[in-house]
Amino acid sequence: MRWITRPGWPGNLLAVAAGASTLLALAPFDFWPLALLSIALFYAGLRELSPRQAMGRGWCFGFGLYGAGTSWIYVSMTTYGGASPLLAVLLLVAFFAGVAWFFALPAWVWARWLRRRDAPLADALGFAALWLLQEAFRGWFLTGFPWLYAGYSQLAGPLAGLAPLGGVWLVSFVLALSAALLCNLYRLRAQPKALALGAVLLVTPWIVGLALKGHAWTRPAGEPLSVAAIQGNVEQELKWDPAHINAQLALYRDLSLNAKPVDLLVWPETAVPILKDQAQGYIDMMGGFASGRHSALITGVPVREEVDGQRRFYNGVTATGEGSGTYLKQKLVPFGEYVPLQDLLRGAIEFFNLPMSDFARGPADQVLLQAKGYRIAPYICYEVVYPEFAAGLAARSDLLLTISNDTWFGTSIGPLQHLQMAQMRALEAGRWMIRATNNGVTALIDPQGRITAQVPQFEQAILYGEVVPMQQLTPYLQWRSWPLGTVCALLLGWALLARRRARAS
Repeated sequence: MRWITRPGWPGNLLAVAAGASTLLALAPFDFWPLALLSIALFYAGLRELSPRQAMGRGWCFGFGLYGAGTSWIYVSMTTYGGASPLLAVLLLVAFFAGVAWFFALPAWVWARWLRRRDAPLADALGFAALWLLQEAFRGWFLTGFPWLYAGYSQLAGPLAGLAPLGGVWLVSFVLALSAALLCNLYRLRAQPKALALGAVLLVTPWIVGLALKGHAWTRPAGEPLSVAAIQGNVEQELKWDPAHINAQLALYRDLSLNAKPVDLLVWPETAVPILKDQAQGYIDMMGGFASGRHSALITGVPVREEVDGQRRFYNGVTATGEGSGTYLKQKLVPFGEYVPLQDLLRGAIEFFNLPMSDFARGPADQVLLQAKGYRIAPYICYEVVYPEFAAGLAARSDLLLTISNDTWFGTSIGPLQHLQMAQMRALEAGRWMIRATNNGVTALIDPQGRITAQVPQFEQAILYGEVVPMQQLTPYLQWRSWPLGTVCALLLGWALLARRRARAS
């Protein structure tokens, strides 16, 4: 414990290890107690440090978290981005060093303004509120990087029942509060009333989470719909090669023609690798085929539009046959779909010139897709990792759909983390989700976040199954994060005022 709480390199190395251990709490390892342990070590490590030392300790924790948890970015940089191994490592280290500040700055704020050594219960509540604030902030700042939230560790854990109440952030808040309270139990022994209240705050969320696990917040809006999701397994090197475009169009055509008749036929992100206006004849042909089978065909396709006299390109998804509507992606992947500071970076190295890395952001408040008489909330790839954004679409829908192309990340754990976040979105919304990808993981997810059907990664396959349109809203879809955000704002304000009063006295 002395190494953890005292300044110096031993404590900083332990902070790196604590951050890195979070990886094992998430997919595909799913050893959820490590999320609680890593937060507890982070909290304990800030207790005796000066604000400057706490900032360094927080940076070390963040570097370990992202260094272990997002190391799979290396695959896309070297295999598909043309970067040399050395350059990729240097860029990754710079990236990890930058995003580590998401933890360094809150650690400084904690030590400078909020820490309460004389009131361990208030200290724990303030820490949990600040933890939630940093998760929300890193999901918003510079379009956000909402990856590796602690709450995802509970998808199959005891706190999963809380997700429909307050989303993944409520789960993260409870984990942070529980970790801080466990660290403070010995300090609370001298304050019987505070100890009793702390015990209630520690135990109650876990009991509620277990009691609500599996509870049905929504109910069917109609009969089950049969689904066929096509996994084409097209090599990324060939995806945008003009010489192979016709082969890809023929691949999805033939797989669909030979598939069993279903209500919903779903292709993955950019399954049609040419602009929608150029592929309209092909799409109409496949739409006619789908109508003949009383099916709706939904596919990813890039879209070109004229906006204010300028030509813009979008990553889109469109429905045809017994379906309608086109949705344009709003949450873009930095460097994958757009290049920040592109006037400086584009052309510097091949990594900043990836195919289709010049998309525009789709407008807000778009009409949802329609298929077989139901409203479908579409999420293209990265969009499904944004809790609040996803909830806004889900609240207007009967079904959820996410299409993706995770081929960029090879055989790494990145696609499995991505799948876990899609599962959490289904659990938060109490709705079925269809997940169609180019090379996996293609799956169907039920309203409890459980995978009911999937096909193996890296194989050409058709996933068959059923989904059920759902109605009514979970508490999270109805209220979103406003109740939890209000509570945390009050806790932070209270902690700040109490700290000032304690210093004044």
